[in-house]
Amino acid sequence: MKYYLIAGEASGDLHASHLMQSLKEQDPKAEFRFFGGDKMAAVGGTLVKHYRELAYMGFIPVLLHLPTILRNMKMCQQDITEWQPDVVILVDYPGFNLKIAKYIREEKRSQVYYYISPKIWAWKEYRIKNIKRDVDELFSILPFEVEFFEGKHHYPIHYVGNPTAQEVREFLASDNNGQLQTGEKAIIALLAGSRKQEIKDNLPAMIEATRHLTGQYDLVLAGAPSIEPSYYEPFLKGSAVRIVYNETFPLLAQATAALVTSGTATLETCMFRVPQVVCYYTPLPRLIGMLRKLILKVKYVSLVNLIADREVVKELVAETFSVENIRRELEAILPGGTHRQQMLDDYEDVHRRLGESDAPDHAAKLMIQLLQNK
Repeated sequence: MKYYLIAGEASGDLHASHLMQSLKEQDPKAEFRFFGGDKMAAVGGTLVKHYRELAYMGFIPVLLHLPTILRNMKMCQQDITEWQPDVVILVDYPGFNLKIAKYIREEKRSQVYYYISPKIWAWKEYRIKNIKRDVDELFSILPFEVEFFEGKHHYPIHYVGNPTAQEVREFLASDNNGQLQTGEKAIIALLAGSRKQEIKDNLPAMIEATRHLTGQYDLVLAGAPSIEPSYYEPFLKGSAVRIVYNETFPLLAQATAALVTSGTATLETCMFRVPQVVCYYTPLPRLIGMLRKLILKVKYVSLVNLIADREVVKELVAETFSVENIRRELEAILPGGTHRQQMLDDYEDVHRRLGESDAPDHAAKLMIQLLQNK
C-alpha cells in the first residue's frame, strides 16, 4: 500500500520513522512519501519537504512566514492528489495537518489517519468538530486521551501505547546505547527546546541558573537537530556549558538532573528516571499566567504531570519562570535535595500508567487491518 506521512518537527520525525519501519515490516509492498525529516528518510521513500521548512512557532513568526506556509500547504495538497496514496497519516502538527485532513475529505481520495493526536484537551477543544468530520481513525499515545475523546466527545480512538516510552526502553536494552565523553563530574542536562524561539526564551535563564554549579557538575546542552550550531554560539559564549548533537538519549542516560523546556522531552527525561525542572518562558508573564487559567483546559503543561494527573515535576511557567526559581528548584532535585527521592518514586507511577505496549508495531498492525477491511 501507499502511505503518505506528514510530520512537522523533530519529535514527529522520530515517531513517524518508527511507525514507517513497523509498516514496512508488516507490509512488504509499502511505499512511502512524506513531509518529514532525516530519520524518516533513513527508513526509505521520498522526502518531499523537510520539516525545517515548516516549523514556525508563535503568532508573529507564523504571520511573517504565512506566504511560505500557504505555499507548502498547496504543494502538499497537490502532491497527495497526484500520488494518490491509500492513506495519509498525520503526525501531530495540527495547525497544518488538520487543514490537510479537510482537503482530503473534500477530495474523497484517501483515508486519513491521525497518529499522535492533536492536544485539543489542552486548548482549542473546538477542533474536535474538524477531527470528527475529517479524520477516519485516530491513534492516541497518551492514556488519558481515551476518556477525553471517547467519554467526553463520543469519538472512538485507538490507544496504542506510548512511543517515547518504547524508544527509551529499546535504547536502554540495546548493547550499543552510546556513552558521552565525560570527566569525573556528574552531568546536569539542559534541554531547551527544538525551535529557535524556545531556545532564545529559555536557554539564557537555564545557563544563568546553573552557573554557580560549574565547579561541581558538567553542564551539557542537547542541541536540536534542526538548529545550526552557529545559533547556539552567542548563548554559550562565556559559559561552561558544552553542546552535544544527536545524543539526547545518551545524555539523559548519564544525567543526574535536568532543566527541560516543556514538550516530549519532559516525558523522555521521566522515562530515563532523571529528576527535572520544567522551564517555559512566556512574554507578559503575569498576563499570560492569568489567561492560562482561562484558556487552558488542563492544570499542567508537562506530559509527566498530565499522565500522573498530579504535580510530579515542578513547572516554572509564565509568572513563576525566573532564574532564582529555576536555581532553587534544581537544587531541590540534586543528590541530597529535598524533592529528589519523591520525584523518582512518582516517576514509577508514570511508567506504570503508560504500559508496556510497542506503540509503532501496535499502530502499524491496526492501520493495515483497517485499510484492508476498507
